[in-house]
Amino acid sequence: MPNGSLLKWLHPDAIPQRDREIEIQKLTLLQRISIAIDVASALDYLHQHCQEPILHCDLKPSNILLDNDLSAHIGDFGLSRFYQAVSNPTVSSSIGVRGNNWLSEYGLGSEVSTNGDVYSYGILLLEMVTTKKPTDVMFEGGLNLHNFARMALPDHVMDIVDPMLLNDDKVLVGTDNHRRSQTRTNSTLECLISMVRIGVACSMESPQDRMNITNVVHELQSVKNILLEPKTMFNKQTDN
Repeated sequence: MPNGSLLKWLHPDAIPQRDREIEIQKLTLLQRISIAIDVASALDYLHQHCQEPILHCDLKPSNILLDNDLSAHIGDFGLSRFYQAVSNPTVSSSIGVRGNNWLSEYGLGSEVSTNGDVYSYGILLLEMVTTKKPTDVMFEGGLNLHNFARMALPDHVMDIVDPMLLNDDKVLVGTDNHRRSQTRTNSTLECLISMVRIGVACSMESPQDRMNITNVVHELQSVKNILLEPKTMFNKQTDN
């Protein structure tokens, strides 16, 4: 893909200079929401709209590929399985050991299901918002990315998100522009809280407590609309 993997965009410092095919810029909040919707929509298709549900089993930033428009595509189906083919305990543990976030999900022999992909998606979404890897050295003992994000809801989300997302737009001056800027700031915070909440809901410890991926798509679409609304209103006022 022309724009490489999501890993390069979230953690450019982790990529050796010689392997950087393109100049990496920080993704905006709107771009991250759009990517999150693309990935959730792809999972929804794999889980709900194929003849048999397909499990990806290794959802992580390096397997999310970005095209020219930064639209996201899920890649590397090397560990993917048809649900019916892996719905027995003899296969689940091997997938858990080989997979990424599935290790904590199925490494202990839990039943394989679409909920495993949802769990990995939740961790992916939290990583996109915080730019913290689930393997970060700060996560030890009982602390992990899920708990880190859950404890920040709802009043301390600004303390854990990528600081760049809080400064997405240029500061506007003047009374009217200040009001628009404040509206934009409120919308940004509302969107960030919603994204963290969805990420936490998808990565709950109990599979039965996790959010349905179809609902994830709908909620993220609503989040995107909230973010776009102030910009749309501003453009209409400018045109008038």
